[in-house]
Amino acid sequence: MPRTLPPLNALRAFEASGRHLSFTKASDELGVTPAAISHQVRQLEEYLGVALFRRLTRAVHLTDAGQSCLPLLTQGFDKLAEAVAALQSAERSGVLMVSVTPSFASKWLIPRIERFATLHPDVDLRISASINLVDFRSDHVDVAIRFGRGQYAGLRGDKLFAESVTPMCSPALLQGKPSLSTPADLRHHTLLHDDSAYTSGPTPDWRVWLKLAGHDDVDPTRGPRFSDAAHALQAAMDGLGVVLGRESLAVSDIAAGRLVRPFELTLQTDFAYYLVRPDTGEDRPKVAAFRDWILEEAQQDEQRPDGPS
Repeated sequence: MPRTLPPLNALRAFEASGRHLSFTKASDELGVTPAAISHQVRQLEEYLGVALFRRLTRAVHLTDAGQSCLPLLTQGFDKLAEAVAALQSAERSGVLMVSVTPSFASKWLIPRIERFATLHPDVDLRISASINLVDFRSDHVDVAIRFGRGQYAGLRGDKLFAESVTPMCSPALLQGKPSLSTPADLRHHTLLHDDSAYTSGPTPDWRVWLKLAGHDDVDPTRGPRFSDAAHALQAAMDGLGVVLGRESLAVSDIAAGRLVRPFELTLQTDFAYYLVRPDTGEDRPKVAAFRDWILEEAQQDEQRPDGPS
């Protein structure tokens, strides 16, 4: 059956006034003027057809009717407050679906997930790793991490960090033969190529790097090619050759000594990693928590001496 209730503001005004036995204290609690409280209580009395207060010169007292209904109203507003708190808690917790490219998931995000879980144990991350763009509504995705130029129509975006590339290899490759002490030595080593399919547009490759290094006599086309950046880095760690690798994805491997940068020359790309989500106004609490956390992680990476150049 439909509920027939007086205006909610009038009920709140009466309940607060009844608890405090003061229109002034009720006005302080509800953030309105004492006159507004008095007016709302008067409207409630007219609506109900019963007096709720006896008004004296410097005080108000509850009538018998007011005294009998006040505890039930207080309990009701307490229950409403509990319900609102439960809704807010549910929004701060629960599943957070994150769409991300496979290479970024395996090389950057997954090694850091435990830190997010420690800070936000009520948020249950779901990682959807794919190179395909997502429909946030139909795919039930909350946030996405994308590699590009930052032009995402209808979405809000935060730049995490720009990308740069430089030669990388296993430290064992530096200790063996043939030598790898100058860029000219690359002619004696296998070149590994990161041909990630989701980097639309030209990016620096071996041809560009070798030309800037002054060794365009080295064949830049030879060697295995990989459609996933993480696979190209793994091949380098396994000693299969030298990769022109993405520095942001190799941060952990360089810090752990699994990869080394044999040369100083680094090329900046036009691309960067962005955190994107629907442009619907203020972020929901769990989205805001993830945004704040990942921006801090990205900033810490840029400040590390072995981080991206």
